[in-house]
Amino acid sequence: MNTTTKTRRGRPRLILPLLAALLPFLALAVPARAADESIAVDFSTGAGVPSHRASGWIYGMTENASGPADSFYRDVKFRYMRAGGAQLDSPGGWVSGKYDRRWNSTRAQLLRTRALGGEFVLLPHDLWGADGFGISRFPGDNGNWTDYDNFLTRLIGDVRATGVPVQWDIWNEPNITIFWNRPQSQYFELWRRTYQRIRAEFPTQLIVGPSCACTPSTGGWWPQYLDFVRSTNTVPDIISWHSLPGDPVSNVQVANQTLDSRGIPHPRPYQINEYGASNEQNPGDGSWYISRLERAGADGLRANWASAGNLHNDLGNLLVRNSAGQHQPKGEWWVYRFYGSQTGQITTVTPSQNYDGFATKAPGEAKVLVGGGRTTGNIAVDLRRLDATEGVVKNNQVRVLAERIPHNNGGAVSGPVTAIDTIVTLNNNGTTVNLPHSNIDESFTITILPPVGTPGGAFQSTAIAQHSQHCLTNPGRGTADGTRQQQVTCGTADEQRWNFSPVTGAADTFTVTNQQSGKCLDVNGVSAADGAAVIQWNCNGGANQQFTLRKVTHAGSAPSDFQLVARHSGKCVAVAGASTASGALLDQRTCNPVNQGSPLNQTWRLPGRQTT
Repeated sequence: MNTTTKTRRGRPRLILPLLAALLPFLALAVPARAADESIAVDFSTGAGVPSHRASGWIYGMTENASGPADSFYRDVKFRYMRAGGAQLDSPGGWVSGKYDRRWNSTRAQLLRTRALGGEFVLLPHDLWGADGFGISRFPGDNGNWTDYDNFLTRLIGDVRATGVPVQWDIWNEPNITIFWNRPQSQYFELWRRTYQRIRAEFPTQLIVGPSCACTPSTGGWWPQYLDFVRSTNTVPDIISWHSLPGDPVSNVQVANQTLDSRGIPHPRPYQINEYGASNEQNPGDGSWYISRLERAGADGLRANWASAGNLHNDLGNLLVRNSAGQHQPKGEWWVYRFYGSQTGQITTVTPSQNYDGFATKAPGEAKVLVGGGRTTGNIAVDLRRLDATEGVVKNNQVRVLAERIPHNNGGAVSGPVTAIDTIVTLNNNGTTVNLPHSNIDESFTITILPPVGTPGGAFQSTAIAQHSQHCLTNPGRGTADGTRQQQVTCGTADEQRWNFSPVTGAADTFTVTNQQSGKCLDVNGVSAADGAAVIQWNCNGGANQQFTLRKVTHAGSAPSDFQLVARHSGKCVAVAGASTASGALLDQRTCNPVNQGSPLNQTWRLPGRQTT
């Protein structure tokens, strides 16, 4: 088979601060066919609980920290933000007499990062003003450190006043002149003085470095830095570097070697606090880096290459804005969203030359993020020991849901596209999923779920409105009783997944429980009126929380198309006004005949519902 290969290019020329910054539906799960490359997942082995170590970004939050919306962070299990006011005023910062604006932005972003559950990596060099523009002086020029000491006094006081801790990334990319245009010896003195001052002022806050524009090596700048910090007892708490491009696994191997040879204690945290060159920011490469960071055991912060006002926005290029200024996800954001939904236990993946993966298992599901953006061709994903999962295999069968994550040339992407959704009979407790990887910038996810039972039995599914192709969703991952349910662009997270549990003595009737909130689909107030709101509520067994699946039989309908008929009222769950907008509300309406083709805002496709 012909394949396309993409070489990971060298680091783009640094010109800005940090710089940070229908797939064919023919694939079948079994039987296996020859593939260009294959990876294997062994669900019998565990490697700890997912910490989502790759979900960090450089900048990407608005200057006043008001945007993007919380959901874009929470849905991807946001871990880190690295910032310090770069590009504001330009030239700006302390050295230009414009410190306040940069600090005020940094403070706002720090506080919101912490409110979102993330760690904040502080960049003093950006607050100083060494963010890629020509500046008049660097710390220690002519042996004079007074101005820099005054800067540190101000910065330390400002950080203390916030009342929250930061990670101190002392100086970004000190091995290249765009950020450090002075001798290496002067940088080493900067490091020593700053390290000792921070350690004295904040004994428990973590120090990060060297954050070089390099990867660990046995010769050159890297070992010279290690020799210095070892000799001065100023070894950082977190050792960091940039991988633009690079392989986190091989990086960590060399880092271990160079620390071992100097007697520097480890394991200690590694932080690759810029990863993903500008040509690698797509679903294929993004999922590969996630897989490799997880394999390496290194935390990662995705690079940000934005300028012209976009550095402080767009979640590090994971989002775009429409003509109304509203944020919309790119394809790679959906990669991180799937990654953020992976819970339970990490399981073992055996990579191939160009592909890797990150796999997890949790009660009732197993998930695999397939990573690779360097080549095209068939990917065979060998799923082994599915019997070691909990509640996934029933009668030697599983449901295989594989989704393709488009790149769309960096434009907005409405969500993953279903590539495979089928019931599979296992062979020796496993199966092989074949993925036709025809676009080098795209990626795949695989979710393994329990097979659907016999009609009337329990099952789990999304519910897709057939007039709009949006999914029944618990919006904002709300947990409050009374949350109005909506149709939202289909994704992969559990607020769009529903557990259908049969009601005893009522044929084809179910309670419908949201996987994320644990609350039941409910017609508000037990109302029988048209237009009554469909909400979520604490499950209580009431008839207004019971829904009969009525098969839709008009021309063009699928075997898994149903109306959801509220048992207490005999009325159907519908999208209000037949709206096709993401975010449209749900209510109940008088049911249309099941053999009527229009309107379809009462027709829900349940891919998890097995029919006979």
